[in-house]
Amino acid sequence: MTTPVISVRDLRCRYGQHEAVRGIDFEVQAGELFALLGTNGAGKTTTMETVEGHREPSSGVVRVFGRDPWQDRSIRRRTGIMLQEGGFAGDLTVLETARLGGALTTRPSDVDGTLAAVGLAGRRDVRVRQLSGGERRRLDLALALLGEPDLLFLDEPTTGMDPESRRATWDLVRGLLARGTTVLLTTHYLEEAERLAHRLAIMHEGRIAVSGRLVDVLAAHRARIGFDVQRGTALPPLVGTAEVTGTRVEVRTPDLQRDLHTLLTWADGRVELRGLRAHHATLEDVFRGVREEVLVA
Repeated sequence: MTTPVISVRDLRCRYGQHEAVRGIDFEVQAGELFALLGTNGAGKTTTMETVEGHREPSSGVVRVFGRDPWQDRSIRRRTGIMLQEGGFAGDLTVLETARLGGALTTRPSDVDGTLAAVGLAGRRDVRVRQLSGGERRRLDLALALLGEPDLLFLDEPTTGMDPESRRATWDLVRGLLARGTTVLLTTHYLEEAERLAHRLAIMHEGRIAVSGRLVDVLAAHRARIGFDVQRGTALPPLVGTAEVTGTRVEVRTPDLQRDLHTLLTWADGRVELRGLRAHHATLEDVFRGVREEVLVA
């Protein structure tokens, strides 16, 4: 069995009396994208900073490439880090900033190629202060990619980007994964995690509430069917549970195909299912489930 690129065991991080991370475990294998998700204040950024080697854990074991990232700074030669907010000198141009970043890394860097990869080749002579928020995020990404790191940390990478730039960034990340780069991602865009992640963990109040392969996490939650019918309409027997609010019916089902077939067969020639929508569970459903479980508890 291969050694994971990242291994976290019983990680705890405290700020005074406040325990921001409360004993979490996860692994990231070579060549996969692991999405670390959660609400604001869940402990994601603290966890990222600890794995990156920027913060010493209060307790627990963190290993990156089999080494302690806090004690062994040589690990940083193999990593690229895109922080949630980058700090740039506004008077430098995009090219000057990238060249400075390339000079600070020990790995050979193709500055021009990297700027082209993130869509900034045409903005290379523009001063950083003149860039839009989305362009600055792309410059952040370019600096993280210099030297083709084996492990890439992406903290909210597409915040502020327009939809086209976001999709281009997703394609870029897919290309990196295809070449064997390992990625640890945090994002508030659940669609981003669904499009890119092989495995994920959802944090809440410092703990991991849900984790596993993306396909398994989604399969463990019920699919949804929604439609409108006349008030008081008697529904056919379903595998799932139907909730009726006025004319709107919401069905949560473990067998989407079976219940959808039952509904369509029953409705054919009898009633109109207005506004019909059917979909498997999404990460939004999983998030909602985590919050509901916490509220019930």
